[in-house]
Amino acid sequence: MKVTIERETLLKSLNHVQGVVERRNTIPVLSNILISASGDSVNFTATDLDISIVESSPAIVDQEGRITAPAHLLYDIVRKLPDGTQISIEQIEDTRIDVRSGRSQFTLQALSADDFPNLSSGEMSHNFTLQVPTLKRMIEKTRFAISTEETRYYLNGIYFHTSEEDGKEPMLAAVATDGHRLAKVEIPMPEGAASMPGIIIPRKTVGELHKLLDGSDETVAISLSDSKIEFRIGQTIVTSKLIDGNYPDYDRVIPKNNDNVMTVETKPLTKAVDRVSTVANDRGRAIKLALEKGALTLEVNNPDSGHAEEELIVDYDSVNLEIGFNAKYMLDVLNQLEGENVDFLFAESIDPELVKDQGDEGTIYVLMPMRV
Repeated sequence: MKVTIERETLLKSLNHVQGVVERRNTIPVLSNILISASGDSVNFTATDLDISIVESSPAIVDQEGRITAPAHLLYDIVRKLPDGTQISIEQIEDTRIDVRSGRSQFTLQALSADDFPNLSSGEMSHNFTLQVPTLKRMIEKTRFAISTEETRYYLNGIYFHTSEEDGKEPMLAAVATDGHRLAKVEIPMPEGAASMPGIIIPRKTVGELHKLLDGSDETVAISLSDSKIEFRIGQTIVTSKLIDGNYPDYDRVIPKNNDNVMTVETKPLTKAVDRVSTVANDRGRAIKLALEKGALTLEVNNPDSGHAEEELIVDYDSVNLEIGFNAKYMLDVLNQLEGENVDFLFAESIDPELVKDQGDEGTIYVLMPMRV
């Protein structure tokens, strides 16, 4: 195999695929990327056996072939080579490749392409498309709430599913929760998604996909089955296994009868929560909200460092109420809001709080209370 490729093109492709490769692997070939050259293009493939990314790039192919190369080492080499240069990658033996650019030459250990696993997508039952901004928004609005607890593996991703209630427009929903906060965003159901199975896309796949969507204006072609999902974005294909588990009935924790409504300006509230939480400790990060007609008092009391309090004018005309939340979780939600104003819907001090962004009707958030 021998190919010549522009440094910028190669760097972009390696940047897209090498993030999948773990720094430590018990299977040596998983530390490598597969380089496949044919025609007038070269494919770069990386996998960790759960997710695979393939990117095709234009290149001058002097000799077709397949070989694997150390992913992070090759990326670091290309990253440090001068802009605007041409890079030659040539297989010189079964287990070695030469990387040349100008007067720079690197000889790297390689592994046979025959040992590289194939994470083919197989037959897919549903196919539909989404615009990049739409899919990116669904990810950004929910991924902060993905659980990191491995024991609750079924919460370690975003749950995509359809909703077809009588008398309502069919919707495609994305949901994430870690048991402390919940985020849900809905969009009109795209053609081809009807009756699709509910699927859980793993946290790592969500992160890699989000990086690929950043700066792209392509349409995303999505294909899925009960066990795998595939995303096609331009010349890049992401194939991922899905989390094998049943997502909990999250609808039960979304409040239906929270009648105490507070409306407040989003930015002043976000800044106030950020200020008073400065004195909170890392373990609890508890913030107390004290509500009375027309006013909200934010209070943090930390015996180890001090006390903070701030009052805001709000639109509230209901019973006096005190309720506590984790300040970090509250900020996570506030930082997602787009509208100038936000509605907080309360019941009792022990009940979950519903948050509605006035600038985004398709998204809701739930915050679980904590003792303060």
